[in-house]
Amino acid sequence: MKLFEIAAAIEEFAPLAYQESYDNCGIQVGNPNAEITGALLTLDVTEAVIDEALERNCNLIVAHHPVIFSGLKRITGANYVERIVLKAIKNDIAIYAAHTNVDNVRDGVNALIAEKLGLTNCKILSPMKGNLSKLVTYAPVDVAEKVRSAMFSAGGGAIGAYSECSFNTEGNGTFKPSAQANPAIGQAGGAREQVKEERIELLVEKHLENKVLKALLSSHPYEEVAYELIPINNLNQGLGAGMVGELTKPMSETECLSHIKKTMYADVIRHTDLLGTQVKKIAVCGGSGSFLLKSAISAGADVFVTADFKYHQFFDAENRIVIADIGHYETEHFTPEIFRSVLKKKFPNFAVLLTNINTNPVKYFQ
Repeated sequence: MKLFEIAAAIEEFAPLAYQESYDNCGIQVGNPNAEITGALLTLDVTEAVIDEALERNCNLIVAHHPVIFSGLKRITGANYVERIVLKAIKNDIAIYAAHTNVDNVRDGVNALIAEKLGLTNCKILSPMKGNLSKLVTYAPVDVAEKVRSAMFSAGGGAIGAYSECSFNTEGNGTFKPSAQANPAIGQAGGAREQVKEERIELLVEKHLENKVLKALLSSHPYEEVAYELIPINNLNQGLGAGMVGELTKPMSETECLSHIKKTMYADVIRHTDLLGTQVKKIAVCGGSGSFLLKSAISAGADVFVTADFKYHQFFDAENRIVIADIGHYETEHFTPEIFRSVLKKKFPNFAVLLTNINTNPVKYFQ
């Protein structure tokens, strides 16, 4: 198994195009053509995790948090990042990171938290926008279905839980071939042609644009294919930050906090004032989620489960929601299970192991 094949499998699930601008996902250490014998899955890469990979005969570490966030000007071992990179290179261990791209996909980190908490009717809390385009093209009526199906097979026409979505209208297309043309209909240098055509419109996600266009061009009979790729500002309900869902049965706030603490293996929960109401709807965000507080309130959530709230940010709840800050590690330590599921599904005979190391740098004195 080559490193680039493993990377491709993860990126098919969580395309790199959906990582945040500050992030650094993808292959961090290693030759893409290197042969991989086993993968160790972890939340963080530490020196101890490198040692564990060696002990368990894994020459790839797949992590949620990138060990390299910004450019390295030197690698002398002066800090933990440099030491990890040096140790990985010395021992021929590749490192791959999938971070905010896995946060932002529909079945990623937040869906897993919602599943652990037993939430139903889940939706993206803050859907992305600006990552959809409308593709419009025209094809002769007798081949329109072939062209449409090719674009569908390439991933075009998906809207939320629906696939193969398009809008089609019939009309007349005209063109006049030049003497240098090689027309599918009519003669080079001939008269203007009029053809019954279908106008096909469908949505395409940003990371699939090239693939869908390739399918369009390869399936279309015309030498010159007319199409328009129009950026649109629609919200993409299948991508975005956070998630909100409902408990199957309402709980008291104390019961809910106990449930969260037990389910997420949290040693402690920092929370705002309890409001004395029943908890039915819960919003979640793996990692640092304070930026989603207003979205959680707008969604009608009774409790917001996330991490890394600062002191003054707790005041922003304004007795409209209970913030439950359970810790960064605690919200995301299940994430390697996502990598295991993706890789096992794609490569059932490939060695995929979960780390045995708790990489949480935060300790609690009890």
